[in-house]
Amino acid sequence: MLFRSELPAEADLPDSVFVEDTAVILPEVALLTRPGADSRKPEVESIACALAPYREIVRIQPPATIDGGDALVIGKEIFVGMSTRSAVSVIDQMNQLLGKYGYKTRSVELRDCLHLKSAVTRIDDETLLINPNWVDPENFEGYKLIDVHPSEPFAANCLPINGSIIFPTAFPQTTARLESLGFKIKPVVVDELAKAEGAVTCCSLIIYNNARAQDNR
Repeated sequence: MLFRSELPAEADLPDSVFVEDTAVILPEVALLTRPGADSRKPEVESIACALAPYREIVRIQPPATIDGGDALVIGKEIFVGMSTRSAVSVIDQMNQLLGKYGYKTRSVELRDCLHLKSAVTRIDDETLLINPNWVDPENFEGYKLIDVHPSEPFAANCLPINGSIIFPTAFPQTTARLESLGFKIKPVVVDELAKAEGAVTCCSLIIYNNARAQDNR
C-alpha cells in the first residue's frame, strides 16, 4: 500500500517540482539530502515536515552535497553518482548514517548526464535499465542489465510501482524492448519535464507502509 499526498506549490522554489532530489526513502529511515545547487537547499525543510509522520529523519550535513536523483537504492546497496551536484564526501556520511541498517553506499562515475538516475534505474531488485554510454555497466556486476535502445539515450529512467513500470511515451523502442521481456508498462507523457532533463522518478517520493525494500523515488 502507498500513501498518496500532494504538497503545495512553492512559488519561490521553481525546481521544487523535482521532489526526488530532497530525500532518499528507505524502509527504516528517510535521509534528507543537501542539494548541490544552493538555490535548491531550502526545498528540504518542507519535505522534512511531510516525511516526519512516516519515517525517522536523518540529514546530510555540510559541506557534503547530494541530489536524490544521484542515489540509486537496490536492496541494501546504494549507488551514488558523482555528478556536478553530489560530492564524494557524502559517501562517508551515508555509510555512517545508514550502515547501522545494513546499507552499503559507494560512488559511481558518470558521463554526459545530470544525475545517476538519468543513466540507470531499478526495474526490480535483480534488474536495471541502463544507458551504458553514460555509466559503466561494470559498476553493477551481478545484476541483470537491460540496455536502452541506442536511439533513445534518455530512456534509462523508469519508475516501478506495484508490478508495473511507469515509463515515458517518448521512448517507443525501449518500451517495446521492456514489453518483449514481459514487463508491464504504464505510459505517461513527460515531455515538459524532459526539457529540464526531468523524468518519471523526479516528481515523487515513494513511501511504502511495510518493511519491504523498495526503490526510493
